[in-house]
Formats: sequence, structure tokens, C-alpha cells
Amino acid sequence: MTLTYVDLTRSQQASLDALPFDGNHVVDGPPGSGKSVLAAQRAVMLALTGGPTVLLTRSYLLRQSIAPLVSALGPQQDKVVVATAHSWLSRWYRECAGTDPSRTDSGWFDWSEFFQQAAVAETAHGFSFVIDEGQDLPPDFYRFCRVLRARTTVYADECQRLTETQSTLPEIAKALGAGAPRHLAGNHRNTRQIAELAAYFHVGTDTPQLPEREGPPPRLHRLSRPGTLVDLLIGMVEQHPGRGVGVILNSTRDQQDLLTRLTRRSPRIKPQMYTSQAAGGRYRNLDLGRPGIVIVNRASAKGLGFDTVVVPDTHSDAATDPTSASLRMAYYVLATRARIELHLGYEGLNEPPAIAQIPRHALARE
Repeated sequence: MTLTYVDLTRSQQASLDALPFDGNHVVDGPPGSGKSVLAAQRAVMLALTGGPTVLLTRSYLLRQSIAPLVSALGPQQDKVVVATAHSWLSRWYRECAGTDPSRTDSGWFDWSEFFQQAAVAETAHGFSFVIDEGQDLPPDFYRFCRVLRARTTVYADECQRLTETQSTLPEIAKALGAGAPRHLAGNHRNTRQIAELAAYFHVGTDTPQLPEREGPPPRLHRLSRPGTLVDLLIGMVEQHPGRGVGVILNSTRDQQDLLTRLTRRSPRIKPQMYTSQAAGGRYRNLDLGRPGIVIVNRASAKGLGFDTVVVPDTHSDAATDPTSASLRMAYYVLATRARIELHLGYEGLNEPPAIAQIPRHALARE
């Protein structure tokens, strides 16, 4: 069996090698620990054993990000299907039942229908699932995996849950009949300064160890007029033209407004925008390898990484309890998307409560 390791540290390779091919496994890792890289590598490893392998994500944008990782591992990529959970499950059900699955108000499916189909389905020998950011899939999905008799590997971090239909690590392990989650340590994405700020929003009992790599301190900007954000972003692109700048917003309307302003002011920078509401085209399929500005919604940010991250609308959370677990997890995810620089912004006279509590040594003010 020929296997190429791509950009793995010794600890990541050891974690990968320690997983048996058979059985169900849950791997817990903090942001930047390399879960997506390992998920891609694990999928190719399982495909090499001869069984059909499916790598699933919840987000279509994360699927776009992880598919090239699978391709980079060599000619085996045609044996690994990379898809969103919704699209793959819908296709599987139509092939089995000859009709579309029923949907519920949660946006997911009537899982009892899937359990019935899985109980009688002829599952191919060695069929495997690998799940990236598995905390955002519901427990019933993992019960379906078990009924389907698929060997399933899940990479997750329950401190990064952003959805209503989510799973804790114990719920995933119980549903799969798996053992205790294996822990993946390390943060290979963020600088120490970014990780230190993110730690103020961490909701788990054990705060991840800070990375050693140094960088500039995160900065907070008061956006005093409509054009301030556009000026800030254009300046970033001009100063570092080779970097990717992720602008993460809470509303699709604000995404569209920012795209329009940027395009009018500086069309040569060619900003990209992703929205899950688009069925296809330029607002659905992005070139994530191209430097420049990418405008995404908070709901689509999970699993992604950018050289520079800008979260300009922290004022949209001013009325939310700053101690709430959901808000803290959201900001933890947003902050840890940044590799080199992190910028937060707000409109109005006063800093939002969730941001005002952060001391100046961790968050520089303009």
C-alpha cells in the first residue's frame, strides 16, 4: 500500500497511524489541530483498503475547501466521494427509495425513514464514512451510520458548535457505539496572540495550549462611517497582495452590500462572496486558492482558514448576553479562522459587551 503524507506533523501522523481501519472512531481536536487535513488523509487511507469511501461535511464551502486536499494525495482521489451531508444523504435515499426524503422544520430529515432504508440496504463491503466538523451533524445521523453498518471516523470539536441540530462528543460516540474520543493536540493555524484572544471565548473545561508562533496583536476598529470598512479592506489587500482576507458577516444583506461597495470602489481587487442561498454560479463556487477578499457568512465559516480575518459587525451582537455559550462559541470559531492577523470591528459609540470585556493587552484598540 503506497501512502503519501501531506504536511503532517509527527503528532498528526501518529494520530492517523493509531486509528484501526475497522470500527468506529471519534477524534477530538481544537481549532488549527489539522482535523480537515487528517480527515482527507484518513479517507484516502480507507479507500486504499478497497471499500467505497465518503468524506462528508455539513458546509458546502468547507466541502470546496477540503476537496483539493483529497486530490493532493494522489490518484486515489477518484475512490473518495467528497460531499455535504445533506446532498449525499438525499442522493442515497433517492437511490434506495425512489423518492425524495421527508424534511423536518430543523432542515434535516425524517430519520425514521433513513433507519428503515438502512436496515434493508445492501451496504458494500468496507463502506466508510469520514466526517469533518462532525459536531454540527445531529445524533440521529450517527445512528443512521451504525444501522447502515458503515465504518465511521469522526473529526470534531464540540467547543465549535454553531448549529441548533448539533452533537456533543459523548452523543456521537454513543450513537456510533465507539470508544472514548481520541484527543488531537496542537494549534498549527493561529499565532499565539490570536489564540490568546480566542481563549476568552472558549467554553470547554480545558483551554487548548497556546501555539508558539508569534504575530501582530488582534485589533479592534470603530467603524465611524460607511466607507471606513471598505478603506480598511482595500488597504489590507494593497499592503499584502498575496494574502487571503476572509470577511465574516452575520447577515447576507450585509455581505451583498459590502461586495457592492468594494466592487464600485476598487473593481480590480475582484472580491468573492459565498452565500448558501445561491444554487450555483459565482456566489456558490469560489476559488479559495486565489488571494484577495472572500466575504462569507458566519454560518459558513466553520473549518475554513484565512491569512487575515475581519469580523466587522460585532455590534450586531450588542443585545446578546455576552456570557451565553452560543455567542462565545461563535466568537471562538470566528477568531480561530485567522492565521496571521485578526481584526474586529463595530459601529456606534460603545464597544459591544462581548468585546469590551477583553483587556487591551489581548485586543489592541484603534
